[in-house]
Amino acid sequence: MRYIGYALTTVLAASTLGACATKGYVKRSLEDQRVGMTASMTQADAQERTERVAGDEALKTDINAVKADLASLRNDLAGLKTDFNARISVVEGQVKFMMPVHFGFDDAAVRSVDQAALERFAQVAAKHYPGSNITIEGFADPAGSTSYNLKLSRERADAVRDYLVTKGLDASLLKTVGYGEARLVKTGAKRDDAGAELNRRVTFVVESSTDATVAVLSPARP
Repeated sequence: MRYIGYALTTVLAASTLGACATKGYVKRSLEDQRVGMTASMTQADAQERTERVAGDEALKTDINAVKADLASLRNDLAGLKTDFNARISVVEGQVKFMMPVHFGFDDAAVRSVDQAALERFAQVAAKHYPGSNITIEGFADPAGSTSYNLKLSRERADAVRDYLVTKGLDASLLKTVGYGEARLVKTGAKRDDAGAELNRRVTFVVESSTDATVAVLSPARP
């Protein structure tokens, strides 16, 4: 009986010790897991902060680049207005440039006096509207027949296109159209009449995203 009692006591003690050892192991395992999770979370937080800072810096760089592009566009368009009295507007999603490029009576040759304006336009188009299609619209005064004026106005647009190509613009992106005596600037003015030269002109229509141009042409907010 003593032997049996001693054996039971030994078994119970061993069980108790085993239970304590198991609890200690589980506790240590949980603590190790907690420490590991804390370290992982700390590392993840640090990586997230690093990525966020990098993203913020990239965004700032992009914003600064856009601001620089807008400032450059604003400066160049202002130069066209100041130096050449150009009129620039956005019409139905297109940017329209009315440059002071005119022609002699019954003539389609580009005048030397207008070459500087055309060269500046070519520079602005290449810089700010790369890859955009540009329509060159030719016009005539009301002297002559309607059919002749259409032909003459198209020849004027073609002559301007050829000149712009010599200044670096892609010929495949330049389209010409003649409108003859339509859309007169000075009604009825022809030949040597006052204002007739304004009717013998070309205009440019740039088919491109106009967001930047709209932002530049919009009045500044106080």
